[in-house]
Amino acid sequence: MLVVDDDANIRDLLCEALRLNGFHAFGADSGQAALTAFAARRPDIVVLDVMLPDLDGYTVARRLRESGHEVPVLFLTARGAVADRIEGLAAGGDDYVGKPFSLEEVVLRLRAILRRTNGSGDDNLLRYADLMLDVAAHRVVRAGADILLSATEFNLLHYLMINAEVVVSKEKIIDRVWHADAGRESRVVESFISQLRRKVDAVDPPLIHTIRGVGYVLRRS
Repeated sequence: MLVVDDDANIRDLLCEALRLNGFHAFGADSGQAALTAFAARRPDIVVLDVMLPDLDGYTVARRLRESGHEVPVLFLTARGAVADRIEGLAAGGDDYVGKPFSLEEVVLRLRAILRRTNGSGDDNLLRYADLMLDVAAHRVVRAGADILLSATEFNLLHYLMINAEVVVSKEKIIDRVWHADAGRESRVVESFISQLRRKVDAVDPPLIHTIRGVGYVLRRS
């Protein structure tokens, strides 16, 4: 795993935390150093700061994609605007974490990215507990019973499932499910979560949980 940040303290802290969580991590302090390190060692995921002294993180990600590399990228960014997050995703990022960040959140998001990129090998079929979502067939099944969902409910559940066990904020749900419509009120998210919960959690145990003041998470308890 390649960690790219020009702040040595942040870079070393991240590398050490990732090693303690079972990852093999090494660092780079600039965009060009990141490209060189990637070419030499071919990591399976890149943690990439946006603000770098030479090439910014978006440029590094674009160059990796232009070279044909599909390595997952998690952006670290102090930029909180929706437009900045859209730029990161357009550059080929798989997810982003805002600065300041918690080490636990970074680890959880990396594991979520690796689950969905290296998991079953079938991007169309997701499973969690007794819940199954088939993207191609637009079908959801729980405990052997089909669940009928609207297109938006389906997209919302899909986002929760690819981030299973990771808490996602209302803002990130708006970005991903409503295509970064910054004017969308958070009450809309609450309404759709409530509808989804009535359908998916009609049987025990409940899987969709609210983390007050933070967001929502799909997990067993």
